[in-house]
Amino acid sequence: MNPNSSRPAILALADGTIYEGYSFGAAGDAYGEVVFNTSMTGYQEMLTDPSYGGQIVVPTYPLVGNYGINASDVESRKIQVRGFVVREDCYQPSHWQSEKTLHQYLQENGIPGIGGIDTRALTRKLRITGVMMGMLSGSLSAGEMQSRLAGLPDYDNTDFVNEVSVKESYRWQDPVPNKDFTPAYMVVAVDLGLKYNILRLLQQHGCSVTVVPVSASAGDILKLQPDGILFSPGPGNPALLGAAEETLRQIVGKKPIMGICLGHQLLGRVFEGNTFKLKFGHRGANHPVKDLLTGRVHITAQNHGFAVDADSIKGGLEVSHVNLNDGTVEGFVHRDLPILSIQYHSEASPGPMDNVYLFERFVSLIKQAK
Repeated sequence: MNPNSSRPAILALADGTIYEGYSFGAAGDAYGEVVFNTSMTGYQEMLTDPSYGGQIVVPTYPLVGNYGINASDVESRKIQVRGFVVREDCYQPSHWQSEKTLHQYLQENGIPGIGGIDTRALTRKLRITGVMMGMLSGSLSAGEMQSRLAGLPDYDNTDFVNEVSVKESYRWQDPVPNKDFTPAYMVVAVDLGLKYNILRLLQQHGCSVTVVPVSASAGDILKLQPDGILFSPGPGNPALLGAAEETLRQIVGKKPIMGICLGHQLLGRVFEGNTFKLKFGHRGANHPVKDLLTGRVHITAQNHGFAVDADSIKGGLEVSHVNLNDGTVEGFVHRDLPILSIQYHSEASPGPMDNVYLFERFVSLIKQAK
């Protein structure tokens, strides 16, 4: 019997819906936008993905934590989700790399979770009505939670990027260094909510990487004399990031650029594109995307709640990838400038490795520019 099952907890949604379950992880309350992820594995990468800043995450797979927690699968410096909702958390994981349980990991990082929830029913509700704010607690009543929810700020009006971005620039050093690594190019990665696997893959493709905070100006970035510049994924509404958008606007045409997820959305806005919120977003490791340049279909990892309107972009930016589930834009290239972007997570983690080729394209743009 799960030792946590005797600790009652409640998940309350903003529309008044209540789910009862048990508390695991840290004691306390959490509120945020409630979203679901359809990946079957990769819960540790989900937990540490900065694109989940300000959100309570619901994995649709029913058993979570069965292979434990290890030091290799972290994607940022801490757990980024505000809360975690599962059907069942595994309290006896089995894997040779496992160092602790999911419960212990959440507890050590001060993140509350709730188990015993019918996550299929919750997912269906979010698909029908759309994502919404929610709160989970092991101590408050449903009425108290609803009252508090009514006074909390809305996800769409909050800037989470400044919460998750680094405060100081740093040079990426792989924890498992390759003594024979000699970089051919230097890339600056603007941290809007960066995952470590982006840095690992850039290094594997011959690039040294300097990471700079979202507050870095165009002058700060260009002063580093990079061969290319990457704008990373990140959480929240791109319309709130006027300063980062202006930084990107000032860099366009000066260096090769790659945008991923939120970086892709900012690039769309630089070229007069409108961004809009999706009903329940794309989050998971099984989303089909067609590369219009080759005609190939790739299975992709995704984590975003906003998209760019294809009909609004101007200035030579063209759609290069489309989502085969709903037809939304999944990538751009520029007709004349060394620019490419993708809406999904080419670095996977968690997810398939189909899309590492996009880093090869970016490095090819850098090589051509030099």
